[in-house]
Amino acid sequence: MPTDNRRSTLLFVFPNPKQFAMNPIIGWTLAVIGTALGYHRYGWPGVALCVSVVVFWLLLQFSKAVRAMRVAGQSPVGVVPSAVMLHSKLRKGMRLMEIILHTRSLGAKVREVPEVWRWTDGSGASVVVTLVNGRCTGWTLERPPQSAAPVSDAPVSDAPISAA
Repeated sequence: MPTDNRRSTLLFVFPNPKQFAMNPIIGWTLAVIGTALGYHRYGWPGVALCVSVVVFWLLLQFSKAVRAMRVAGQSPVGVVPSAVMLHSKLRKGMRLMEIILHTRSLGAKVREVPEVWRWTDGSGASVVVTLVNGRCTGWTLERPPQSAAPVSDAPVSDAPISAA
């Protein structure tokens, strides 16, 4: 299978594609360079093409943010189906927008500096995520306390107990 071989080669060269997040300074520098090259090579039509590409890219980013907010707006604040599954999907460096896409809900803000957000599931377990500069730096899974008396799964009988 040539596809698997190529994929394994790409994974060897770039083990984590999300690791190479786009820096805004580099992105805008490339846009300016592209505009200059477009003007130098094709004149004003080249500039128009480059500006069109930049506007299209910005519209894609805006559309992604609006979609995430629309999905999150349909759920209660700070509620997720499973805190354990959210805990397993988190990784350092994720932006809040990516976390909102995973949770499908806005988190409940716990603290302002550093930004701390909480998502809780139906069982009472919660995930607390810490963000610095808009990126995830750490998270903890908090489980509800267990009851002191263990609950028996044995069937309960209404029959009186005889002391024979």
